[in-house]
Amino acid sequence: MAIRCQFEASNEVGVFCKLTNSYCLVGIAASENFYSVVEGELADIIPVIHCSIAGTRIVGRITVGNRKGLLVPNDTTDQELQHLRNSLPDNVNVRRVDEKLSALGNVIACNDYVALVHPEISKETEKALEEVLQVEVFRMSLGNHALIGSYAVLSSQGALVEAKTSPQTQRELAALVQVPVVAGTVNR
Repeated sequence: MAIRCQFEASNEVGVFCKLTNSYCLVGIAASENFYSVVEGELADIIPVIHCSIAGTRIVGRITVGNRKGLLVPNDTTDQELQHLRNSLPDNVNVRRVDEKLSALGNVIACNDYVALVHPEISKETEKALEEVLQVEVFRMSLGNHALIGSYAVLSSQGALVEAKTSPQTQRELAALVQVPVVAGTVNR
């Protein structure tokens, strides 16, 4: 399934939502249009949760998650955390992490088995990834890009990496994450 949509006037829909095999978080917007499109496509399959994280709507950039768990930045309010816990499936664990690189979605790319993380992520965040998301953690950059979550998206079926990623880097990454890796973009 593929649908073309925008979050308000932005094509960067991954900034405003976090999609996993168990749930979808959608940032609160001035218009309900984006939420309605996502809910219409996914609500019969997984819960679609309208939320803010740390008072912002950029939920895709500041969270990291998979079907087993969700990590949110330490600035997430108690009310936001309670809303998530009430809305997510019971088997999804949620934890705040105190990470100086707090835009977790920018510095971590993960699926249900592995997490690729910025080389300078804290040991505490690495441990939270292992415990909550139950993934094996690899510290790395994608070429010259340390913000791995901004340049790669992983699923249990494959990975999409930044369009200029070399074939050699794609092969090395595919061997590491054990899924096919393709370079490209959805914005062209």
